[in-house]
Amino acid sequence: MLLAIDCGNTNTVFAIYNGEKELGIWRISTDPERTSDEYAVWLTQLMSLKNFHVEMVKEVIIATVVPRTRFNLNKLINDHFKLTPLIVRDPDVKLGIKILVERPEQVGSDRLVTAVGAHARYPEDLIVIDFGTGTTFDIIDKNGNWCGGVISPGVNLSVEALSMAGALLPRVNIEKPKNIIGGNTVAAMQSGIFWGYISMIEGMVPRIVEEYRLPMKVIATGGLASLFVDHTDIIEVAEPDLTLFGLVEINRRNRK
Repeated sequence: MLLAIDCGNTNTVFAIYNGEKELGIWRISTDPERTSDEYAVWLTQLMSLKNFHVEMVKEVIIATVVPRTRFNLNKLINDHFKLTPLIVRDPDVKLGIKILVERPEQVGSDRLVTAVGAHARYPEDLIVIDFGTGTTFDIIDKNGNWCGGVISPGVNLSVEALSMAGALLPRVNIEKPKNIIGGNTVAAMQSGIFWGYISMIEGMVPRIVEEYRLPMKVIATGGLASLFVDHTDIIEVAEPDLTLFGLVEINRRNRK
């Protein structure tokens, strides 16, 4: 079995796979101060609830965009699983794609892993919208190469910024409001966030396609993808765990 670890700015996801079949998935908030032993206690207890044990894991792959988490995640696997993990962006780990931008070293490992997963499932020209800490638009050509993208503030980040900057503005849940015109502060904020992001998607995607000059399939991923996918025709399909699938694919390419 494979243990895939996706460490993002907000959450770290651990998932067990047998081939391409996901058997278990667990999330914890990302904390650079969390030790390998703390990870081990939390993870092994959750694994045991599904009758998984560390000895059953034969391969591990890690992608992290938080450099300070790398040491303790690696130590977790070394000490408690007795394995050496593949770590995305290490020189000996091949992604099987080209990064066609001026500064490829600046591209986050999560975006590249997502590109690998997206191309493995949809081998055509793609726009992948990832609703994470940031809302990103990644451009992937039909050969799977990463061609650039767009980064904007994430949905939760926008909510936090509003409530922090406005003394009288509360923190609100992200949901589709009844009406576009809010009858109170909470409804007005929810409308601005929800329909504002819908409008951004519907404005950004045609501009990307116009500049790219080819038809493109639009995929949504990330934790909040399901909130938006049913309310715009721009998004053709939602794949919430595309990054994890990309990790599975990268592991397959490197373990041969």
